[in-house]
Amino acid sequence: MLKDEVFAQLKTAMKEKDVLAKGVLTLVKSALDLAEKEKGTALSPEEEMAIINREVKQTNQALEGATQAERADLVEKEQAKLALLKSFLPKQLSEEEIAYKLVAAGVTKGMNMGDAMKIAKPLLNGQAEGAVISKVVKSLI
Repeated sequence: MLKDEVFAQLKTAMKEKDVLAKGVLTLVKSALDLAEKEKGTALSPEEEMAIINREVKQTNQALEGATQAERADLVEKEQAKLALLKSFLPKQLSEEEIAYKLVAAGVTKGMNMGDAMKIAKPLLNGQAEGAVISKVVKSLI
């Protein structure tokens, strides 16, 4: 389970006194624990990936804000945080691979964006960021 992997890396980060990794992993572990507690049972791998994806999205937004504010110290920190979070995600697909999978799944030209995304989201869950999926869907329809 992802939670066990996060906990193992957290212990390692604590032993090595890696402040950044410890902070990020503590945040992820807390989010996983909270979601599990709210659900009342163990999380499925898809639910765990959704939590990691949410953290990646928030970190991307923080990175954009730091870049716009021209804060090099924060940009570096957010990039390191993003790299650590992405290590928990499966290999991300390229735009060409996403387009191929979507066409194979039945996304065609002239299709409604909402209908296309209903096909794309479950098909590509955890394999690509939402913004990339949306961009490819727009180019196909």
